[in-house]
Amino acid sequence: MVKTKKWLSSLVALALTVGLTACGGGGNNTGNTAKSANDTAGPSDGAKTVNADEPGWKSSTKPITFDWYLNYSWFADKWGVDKTTQYITKKTGVNINFIVPAGNENEKMNTMIASNNLPDFITLDWNSDAIDKMVQGGLVLPLNELADQYDPYFFKVADPDKLKWYTEKDGNVYGYPNQSSSPSNFKEYGDNFTSSNTFLVRKDIYEAIGKPDMRTPEGFLNALKAAKEKFPEVNGQPLIPFGTQEFTDIGNGSFGTNLMDFLAIPYEKDGKLYDRSTDPEYIRWLKTFREANDQGLIAKDIFIDKRPQMEEKIVQGRYFSMMFPRSDLQNQNITRYQQDPNSVYIAVDGPGNSKLDQPKLGGPSIAGWALTLISKKVKDKERAIDFLTYLISEEGNKDLFFGEKGVTYDTIDGKDQFLPEVLNMYNNDRSGFAKTYGASYTFWMMMDPALNLKWAPASVEPIKQPEDWTRGKVADNSVYANLDPAVSSPEGIALGKINTQWGKTLPKLILSKSEAEFDAAWNEFQQYRKDHDLDKIQAFQQAAFEQNAAKLKK
Repeated sequence: MVKTKKWLSSLVALALTVGLTACGGGGNNTGNTAKSANDTAGPSDGAKTVNADEPGWKSSTKPITFDWYLNYSWFADKWGVDKTTQYITKKTGVNINFIVPAGNENEKMNTMIASNNLPDFITLDWNSDAIDKMVQGGLVLPLNELADQYDPYFFKVADPDKLKWYTEKDGNVYGYPNQSSSPSNFKEYGDNFTSSNTFLVRKDIYEAIGKPDMRTPEGFLNALKAAKEKFPEVNGQPLIPFGTQEFTDIGNGSFGTNLMDFLAIPYEKDGKLYDRSTDPEYIRWLKTFREANDQGLIAKDIFIDKRPQMEEKIVQGRYFSMMFPRSDLQNQNITRYQQDPNSVYIAVDGPGNSKLDQPKLGGPSIAGWALTLISKKVKDKERAIDFLTYLISEEGNKDLFFGEKGVTYDTIDGKDQFLPEVLNMYNNDRSGFAKTYGASYTFWMMMDPALNLKWAPASVEPIKQPEDWTRGKVADNSVYANLDPAVSSPEGIALGKINTQWGKTLPKLILSKSEAEFDAAWNEFQQYRKDHDLDKIQAFQQAAFEQNAAKLKK
């Protein structure tokens, strides 16, 4: 399954998403004779008649290898090892050499930008500061211009709403999103969309303490206390009563947007953006976590552990409860299920507001999760846009999901579906499935959630319960994406400082020894925001919000 936690994880002080503010059109989707408009020539430069009705990749399937940078240190799969990517290479001639950072993603990205040493393709969070740096620095190519020159079929398969959303002020589109759902997609498929945002508990421990209601601060604290008292150790190691995503230099997504969504805190009031991070319900729950720490119910592990350590402890079943993306522990949960079905992590109603309103969870918005761009130094511009067009098309998405017909899937009972042995591994060994077959969007870079719904097999336990729990709770938050100023602008610089200050403040709040100490740290942070042009940042965001609303209006 797709690792969706990343598009949920960024907590900023304003609790509003970050991105590109843009308006304008796409490109010319008629056939023409290609002439390079860029000062960096590639092997494909020169006259060539292109056909808007025919996928460009079919014009050449000669072997070529592209370097593709993924700004995710956790990604470990290799192209060409599994049957799906072997098939795609055989079909298109394209081989991929994935490059991932060994350490800090931001440092790696900034180093490549500073040295003007970008690989052919770049995929990173849509709200990454690096996107603005690459666009403003002229380091990436406009996709619409590449499509005009080499593969106008791009405009047939690209979603016009997504192109409009990601059009920059210069009229160009530099990146295409994955995990993105346009308003029309949401209108058609919204009831079937799921969220990755979940509150999870270990099933056997939860049942042993009486399946408590954890929606209120009192219920939450009492449940953590009961779990720790009844199960002080798990296989000889201390129980961790509550787990979260990892802390970063700008905070922790579990304590940010994810928590606010559980509390159903609105993004706007009376047509104006609402500062969700100052909502009384949010402060009430931050103080609840402070109280949990004061009672010895918050382990120091959550402040220092990174993803590998968390995965190890999930497999060990050491967490009682977690505010954690369900999709990010699927492999570990399958392992637990195979060891003991009663020890898996299940989704339950977690922190709620005072009225106990249903959560409003983030789903696949138009912004998506990751954005893929083509470097100005790409070794072959024509083959690059041809391959990107193929990947975002229904044909490419189907290949990424199913692999090769007769090898990984077939038409069975009138429906395309995985072969029985493939489906068995998919349900019981996701890691082995990825390595052997590489299907079901193991390579998620251009995954389309609406298309995914057409092919996805019915979920089975332990995946099914957490997934189903989110149905009917998903909100379309597209209009609230891409609100923040460019990182190099005065407002962007100020916001960056506020975000970093929040990263320092959040642990202080949870570790405060008293409510008075919490209040002092909270008030100090609020003053810091005001001193760093909060009013100007919010004015920018309000204007961007209004522009978004206009762009999404049909």
